[in-house]
Amino acid sequence: MLSRRRFLGSTLGTGAGMALASQGPQPAAAQPAARRMIVDSQIHVWKASTPERPWNPGAQPQMPEPFGYERLHAMMDEAGVNRVMLVPPSWEGERNDYAAEAVAKYPDRFGIMGRIHLDDPKAPALIPTWKQQRNMFGIRLAFTPESAKWLTDGTADWFWPAAEKAGLPVMFLGGGMPNFARIAERHPQLQLIIDHMGLSIAIAQANKREEAIDASVALAKYPNVSIKLSSSTAYSAEAYPYRDMLPHIKRCFDSFGPRRCFWGTDITNSFPKASYRQRVTHFTEELPFLTEGDKDWVMGCALLARVGWTA
Repeated sequence: MLSRRRFLGSTLGTGAGMALASQGPQPAAAQPAARRMIVDSQIHVWKASTPERPWNPGAQPQMPEPFGYERLHAMMDEAGVNRVMLVPPSWEGERNDYAAEAVAKYPDRFGIMGRIHLDDPKAPALIPTWKQQRNMFGIRLAFTPESAKWLTDGTADWFWPAAEKAGLPVMFLGGGMPNFARIAERHPQLQLIIDHMGLSIAIAQANKREEAIDASVALAKYPNVSIKLSSSTAYSAEAYPYRDMLPHIKRCFDSFGPRRCFWGTDITNSFPKASYRQRVTHFTEELPFLTEGDKDWVMGCALLARVGWTA
């Protein structure tokens, strides 16, 4: 039986995370569900806007009230989730302090994919020591229609080789998949992670999910690109178990394989629609194409390997 400890100790501890970038054999044996390492690849936590710590002007959060890490920690225990990758939300600005506070209190439960100002002249100096921050495993970039131009006008050109050299995985949302195809090809050691299968609320409401999935799976040919099968609840037009999302999730899984697919919830984006536990069982009980070995990877081990979360 391949235990969680043996997987994290022998596989991750020997630097095999890079080797897992390409598809290979599944774990020797599936872990019992009760012992499976479950890691959520994305959740936002945030504090209220105050004069001392204001949000971006005009920012709109995903929920009307703050969503704190203590509340999340209790929900994780109830749902059987071992770890969560915190993604600081855009409405708080390019800051990581609250996520760092969560890590300081619960270092065995929380990791961070931090935010950075790509257009800040001081930003390049931060990259070489980025991972020296506790449980800071990489960077998450969310491109708006306005900032997406940075991918073609030269503003972001400094970032990709710097992140590649520093060994920083990069999660990304928006910006256009063809732009990231070029980046993946030019920087083969840079780990790129597609957010939410390339979907958004606007794409789902426009009934353009299939076209967006087309663009995402086109990047599967690059071994350094992986994908978050996250926020599926938000993009479904149905109630649990969200059968209309099954073909889209399966297509991503079939294209990227179990070692390059990561379960995640982005729970605050569709909070009233399902409990945290339902978001777990959606993948562990309702996707018939996943074997128990596949679930070991998708529900946690693949993300831990990809970003190097070994402790």
